[in-house]
Amino acid sequence: MNTYIEKLQWRYATKKFDPNKKLEKEKLETLKKAIQLSASSYGLQPYKVFVIEDPELRAKLRPAAWNQPQITDASQLIVFAHDTNFGDDQIDAYIDNVVQTRGLKAEDLKGYADFMKSKITPLPDDVKSAWTARQAYIALGNLLSAAAHLEIDACPMEGFEVEAFNDILGLKEKGLSTAVIATVGYRSDEDDTQHYAKVRKPETELFETL
Repeated sequence: MNTYIEKLQWRYATKKFDPNKKLEKEKLETLKKAIQLSASSYGLQPYKVFVIEDPELRAKLRPAAWNQPQITDASQLIVFAHDTNFGDDQIDAYIDNVVQTRGLKAEDLKGYADFMKSKITPLPDDVKSAWTARQAYIALGNLLSAAAHLEIDACPMEGFEVEAFNDILGLKEKGLSTAVIATVGYRSDEDDTQHYAKVRKPETELFETL
């Protein structure tokens, strides 16, 4: 078995973190870089990621996450907030970034910008919001994979009240909404779930080659 698969076998959705063990700064920066380098549709990254360390803020968020202890016990709480008002302005900002990064002329990218605007901007708000949320999930997947590679424990979480998180973090006025959250840190020795056998569909059921 190759090392990458061994790391994925090692990881699990950590239920109990050791609150006394904090991520080393360089490892946290690596996780952030992994999120930054995640794939996204058109490369637009229609989301913002909040790394929450403040104990008081996390204590406020914990009741809105069904009182799950990971919220306060993990080294960091990471909130993926997707853009709820994505449109021409955000596409223009992306094009500006491409121009600066690659040393191109904006007029040379006008056709590409117009194409993206024609495909994204007219979408109904609910469809567009669902699309931006899916992009955030891709970034979450990259975080989980990178954490496993570094043997950092993580727990992806959908068990939270979206509106409560949005209110506490002031996301609505920023045109954002919580899509998914994750906690990262190091497992507690008392977390029995680390010893459970991993349950997945067999390959014969999961895959079909056509």
